[in-house]
Amino acid sequence: MLVIVGYLVLSISIMGGFMGGGGHPGVLFQPFEFVIIIGAALGAFITGNSMTVIKAAVSQGTACLKSSKYNKEYYIELLMCFYAITAKTRKEGLLSLESIIDDPKSSPVFTTRILADHHLLEFICDNLRLIVTGVEVYALEELMDQELEVHHEEAHAPVKAVQNIADGLPAFGIVAAVMGVVHTMESVGIPPSELGKLIAAALVGTFLGILLAYGFIGPVAAVMSERFEASGNVFKCAQKGLLCCAKGVSPAMTVEYIRTMIASPMRPGFLELEELLRANKG
Repeated sequence: MLVIVGYLVLSISIMGGFMGGGGHPGVLFQPFEFVIIIGAALGAFITGNSMTVIKAAVSQGTACLKSSKYNKEYYIELLMCFYAITAKTRKEGLLSLESIIDDPKSSPVFTTRILADHHLLEFICDNLRLIVTGVEVYALEELMDQELEVHHEEAHAPVKAVQNIADGLPAFGIVAAVMGVVHTMESVGIPPSELGKLIAAALVGTFLGILLAYGFIGPVAAVMSERFEASGNVFKCAQKGLLCCAKGVSPAMTVEYIRTMIASPMRPGFLELEELLRANKG
């Protein structure tokens, strides 16, 4: 939502300033400049990335128009999830987790939000299976570190792809401007009024390249990067919860360990969490 608000503020500020200074907005409408810049950027985007990265970049980019799913309510549900897992382990033993692992959708442990996050759910269930099989804690931690490293690289690829396009758009704007100058130079015999329009059209290419890069695509890449970091923190919280489960840490201490890893805007307070746990016990 903030992305849309930002786009509106950006557009109104630029167009308002241009028109307030006596400029005519019609001169900025140069469809063939758009074709050159956006077409070249799209071609480079397709050429430089695999289909998997392209689909992920489009999906994550459009998702920036909505609020992030990693909010306070999401973290509370994650905390309660690990509280339930560790409590069940203490009461019924590790083998009791097999029902959760084999059919997580039927288990009351996982909420709708956790179930919808397929990568996180798979990460939790796979490592719970390792815990049940009796893997050593140090080996479990090493395996999770390796898995998170691979996940980090895969998840960062779409962010990098969009950022590369943002970095290249000013150059494509210059390409459009140079082609406009070439067209202008071959038309030097036309009347000055017509020549001025060609020069203006060429300059619009540079303007559009810079505007699209720093005003539209670049901010989206920044939002994607922020959500990428938030996703990584969720996996780190899950890793801590799984390690606590493997070590036999108490449910209350497990959620406290996880709570301290949550950023302050999304972190529930100590008393708030205590009330939630008390209600969960009831």
